[in-house]
Amino acid sequence: MDPALKNALAQPSVMLFGALKIVLPGYTLRLVDGSSTIIIAGETYVGIDPNFGTISSISELTEEIGDSAPEITVTLFPPDISAAAVLSNPTMQGCVATLMAGAVDPISGIAIGAPEVLFMGEIDVPTIGIDASGARTVEYTIVSVFERMFEVEEGQRASNGWHQSIRPGELGLTHMTGTDVNLYWGVKPPQGSNQRSSSAWRAPGQAW
Repeated sequence: MDPALKNALAQPSVMLFGALKIVLPGYTLRLVDGSSTIIIAGETYVGIDPNFGTISSISELTEEIGDSAPEITVTLFPPDISAAAVLSNPTMQGCVATLMAGAVDPISGIAIGAPEVLFMGEIDVPTIGIDASGARTVEYTIVSVFERMFEVEEGQRASNGWHQSIRPGELGLTHMTGTDVNLYWGVKPPQGSNQRSSSAWRAPGQAW
């Protein structure tokens, strides 16, 4: 924790805040809870953004060990239909979101030290909804960057076409036409494994 923030939290009275930053395509949304204006690292965070509204709610943060990446949900109150349409556009998927908490100097409106980052992730699914009062909302499911560790890498092949699809111009597999051997990429083969050579592959420049 930032030393200045830690010292502020140790005082008998402190003004706390929660802040949300979402880097949207062409626009950065910076919101704080409540109606105040706070300067964090030279950037202005407001309670009501003129383009995209306010924070409605944020799900509870928990720490646990499991077989899925952590996630939170953030619900926004867009000011109109146009804002809701922009916020729910599929291009928002993957935008980086950061949830922070800290203390602020009530006189200057400047955050004390660096706020604590509670969660950092990327937008997964935006959902348009209606709350109990009938107001339109946009809910973001925000997943941790660790979500990418759970992606299934299917379709990878030891072939020139696949290799160049991810490394254009790299010709290491130019002459790979087929093989019946196990290829161990970046690791040593298991002890005692039998590997057969195949005449279907040769390295560039290697004689048959």
